[in-house]
Amino acid sequence: MSEKYLGENIMKLGFGLMRLPMIGEEIDIEQTKKMVDEFIAKGGTYFDTAYVYIGGKSEVALKEAVVDRYPRDKFQAATKLPVWECKDRAEMEEKFATSLSRAGLDYYDFYLLHALSEDRVGHLDKIGAWEFMREIKEQGKIKHLGFSFHDKASVLDDILTKHPEVEFVQLQLNYADWNDDNVQSKLCYEVARKHNVPVIVMEPVKGGSLAGMLPEIQELFKAANPNASVASWAMRYSASLDGIITSLSGMSNEAQMHDNIETMKNFKPLTDDERAVIDKAVAILDSKPTIPCTSCKYCVDDCPQKINIPEVFSSVNMYTLYGDINPAKRHYGFATKDKGKAADCISCGTCEGLCPQHIGIIEELSKASALLD
Repeated sequence: MSEKYLGENIMKLGFGLMRLPMIGEEIDIEQTKKMVDEFIAKGGTYFDTAYVYIGGKSEVALKEAVVDRYPRDKFQAATKLPVWECKDRAEMEEKFATSLSRAGLDYYDFYLLHALSEDRVGHLDKIGAWEFMREIKEQGKIKHLGFSFHDKASVLDDILTKHPEVEFVQLQLNYADWNDDNVQSKLCYEVARKHNVPVIVMEPVKGGSLAGMLPEIQELFKAANPNASVASWAMRYSASLDGIITSLSGMSNEAQMHDNIETMKNFKPLTDDERAVIDKAVAILDSKPTIPCTSCKYCVDDCPQKINIPEVFSSVNMYTLYGDINPAKRHYGFATKDKGKAADCISCGTCEGLCPQHIGIIEELSKASALLD
């Protein structure tokens, strides 16, 4: 990538509006405004939302906390088109118009096709999503087009090869997923670099998991730098990469905002010694006895209870590795939405006969139910 790239002057901390402070079912807009004020006062400008976040309330919060209160040249706004909800051009147009209206904007600085994966590529071509994105850019309704991505690096390489119009990509990058065979953070990042496409980082703290961590890892980080929060190590890890536009954090309270601002306002990349500390943390994570599921999903199709077994096990492994039940339960909630829960297992054994890892799935689901249901 050349020395100059899209978004290089944007603060390396971006404000993700997916996990805003809540009062019951409603966003705590007054606390959100205070967080926005601190963020902008310390040099932050990038706000990330999506059509589907908090049932559409996130885009409205962008209007109330940012758009209505600050000049347009003080911030960049990003949102995402839920392509899985669109069956044709008319529905894309309607959802984009809704996103503009909710936020009170004439244009978005960054507009993304949301959560691309191999099974959605054909659908994009069918509904003309790429043509739609190019046209709204030509009309000045968006400044930059890109997509967020959840799949293998080979799929990302294919998309970027076929669509040179893509100006940026949003990837899940953090030290826990860097060498993960399923997330493939490192490999996906390398593909983006190969195509000279700058990266917006999502999940730098892995949904909050890397802000807690097991006691031995917390002690490791505190011994290396008593003044740095556990979360700050994760934030600096992703932001230290080359070609990063910004690293998004879904902050839920003023304390999280303050900690991230202190970490990123005078950002310094990780030193070699600090990287060695993170390597030790990863080694501790790798030593933990997790359920050895490879997400092959052979067990899923024939499950009479329609339990998403690999994602249930992923939820359990999150708790085993990071010691925080809340992110694990959030992940479990998504994994079992409109699907079977671990408690729904009828012990038929079909899954165990299909598992190439020979996991005692029935017993593990019973343990998962006790932990998560």
